[in-house]
Amino acid sequence: MLENIRLSFQGIWAHKLRSILTMLGIIIGIGSIIAIVSTIKGTNEQIKQNLVGSGNNAVKIQLYQGDWTMDLTYQTPPDGVPAIDSSTLEEIQDLPEVAEASLYYTRNEYDAVFNGSLTLEGGNILGIDSHYLDVYGYQITRGRGFTEKDFTDYRKVALLDKIAASNLFQGEDPIGKTIEIKGEPYTVVGTVAKKAGFEPVINSLEDYDRYAANYSSGMVCVPDSTWPILYRYDEPQNLVVRAVTTDDMTAAGEKAADILNSRLTVADDSIRYKGEDLLEQAAKLQELSAATNRQLIWIASISLLVGGIGVMNIMLVSVTERTREIGLKKALGARKTRILGQFLTEAAVLTGLGGILGIGGGIGLAYVISSLSQAPVAISVPAIIIAVVFSTLIGIIFGIIPSVKAANLNPIDALRHE
Repeated sequence: MLENIRLSFQGIWAHKLRSILTMLGIIIGIGSIIAIVSTIKGTNEQIKQNLVGSGNNAVKIQLYQGDWTMDLTYQTPPDGVPAIDSSTLEEIQDLPEVAEASLYYTRNEYDAVFNGSLTLEGGNILGIDSHYLDVYGYQITRGRGFTEKDFTDYRKVALLDKIAASNLFQGEDPIGKTIEIKGEPYTVVGTVAKKAGFEPVINSLEDYDRYAANYSSGMVCVPDSTWPILYRYDEPQNLVVRAVTTDDMTAAGEKAADILNSRLTVADDSIRYKGEDLLEQAAKLQELSAATNRQLIWIASISLLVGGIGVMNIMLVSVTERTREIGLKKALGARKTRILGQFLTEAAVLTGLGGILGIGGGIGLAYVISSLSQAPVAISVPAIIIAVVFSTLIGIIFGIIPSVKAANLNPIDALRHE
């Protein structure tokens, strides 16, 4: 085998230009497939990252009526939806997929939060417990967070995110200042921000529409114990759980929702808790992206077929050129299998080299596409390994006919060949 490989490289080097032109179809085919696969993988990772976010693995479980979340701004809380008590929360926290859980209230309000003449338009008002910031991956950037006394003493204090602080105070230090929420005075005690900064990659208007719903124009948090001061006493809570891993998000959301639904006694069966399945959304978008790009892979594979035919053609030429050499080897006792192995090895080496060059070209092409279209790139190691193996198999498959022809030559006729 090593001798056959050495002879193959000698033959390729002796006819450098012909060998390069023969490998060109393989190089283009493999390069195109590597570039497409890398772009597909990068796009899928972007979709997942855009939807799931910065990696906090948080899953919201909210009360739905049919396919829509119940908007308690306009809807009355239905009978039969009990408050989520501590025993229910502990049962959810004991799920193997759940690292931590938190209860919260939420409203998306226009003209409900003021600092003098400045208002927060379209911001989220949240009534949170002591675990909410940790579950969602927030950290205190200025001031302090909520203390146990804030909850037990019903203190009217608030936390602002960067956007809310900017809109309400326009560069001034908000700590210690008073804002009005629904006409009630609240003292700002701190500002918060995500521990890992994250912005979705927006490449089109469709991307903006898809991801903009996950981001508000500001967030104001108050202790959940003071929520009835602003809204209702009997309002159902929402739940957010932090899954142990990203892959556990779906199971964590579904199991937590099942526990909450088991406590419902509503007459309307359409009212149910549901988890926000971001991974399922990501999978659907990834499937759509992959389905489109699979067609491109099949198109790129045509050049591999053309390259294989080119290999077969050049090997037939090589057999004709080396007829006397084959006849001499047979006259000296070389068996058919030896001749067959030599030419098959040469074809495999030829296409294998083309595959390696194609991988380099494909990686380079992927980064060129990325720079031109702003599409992310994620190089797939399995795709590279498969490409090398596949290109070698092409050489073996398309090299069979020339190799068999060489092995079946009559030694006497071969020695007479001019």
